[in-house]
Amino acid sequence: MINDIQKDADQRMDKTIESFRHDLAKVRTGRAHPSLLEHITVPYYGSDTPINQVASISVQEGRTLVLQIFDKGAIEDTEKAILKSDLGLTPNVAGQVIRITMPPLNEERRKELIKVVRGEAENAKVAVRNIRRDANNSAKELEKEKEISEDDLRRAEEQIQKLTDTKVARIDELLEEKEKELIEI
Repeated sequence: MINDIQKDADQRMDKTIESFRHDLAKVRTGRAHPSLLEHITVPYYGSDTPINQVASISVQEGRTLVLQIFDKGAIEDTEKAILKSDLGLTPNVAGQVIRITMPPLNEERRKELIKVVRGEAENAKVAVRNIRRDANNSAKELEKEKEISEDDLRRAEEQIQKLTDTKVARIDELLEEKEKELIEI
């Protein structure tokens, strides 16, 4: 029973970290990366389709994303979807190819982005702590119902705390990597 609680907490914490990693990928640095466009959907034949199913995305010269559109009819919709996104990017259309050049970040914008990233990290840590609280409450319920002993409860809480510390440390690592990436010119 305790193992199930810990396994569930571990899986939920991993999902939180994965979500945080996905959020970090959306924060734009000066370099081009195909994952920047992952969350964009294009209205394609009446349904919202992920951009990577409408075009192949590649990086050219480190600062330019090149989208090779599969269907000529989707070029205009893809361009509009990129313009509407919260990334602040301007696509340039040339035939069936859309080029997006990443503008360099100025110092003020870098500091703003670091604040945003730190806020995302704090939200992820809060989510991990909430999962810890839920797991501890589940273990306490087992102890109340006399399904486990008080010693088992203490051991379970210690293991859940160790798990939490590990996951929070991983969030800090990801944050540090992203901050270094943002500071880099």
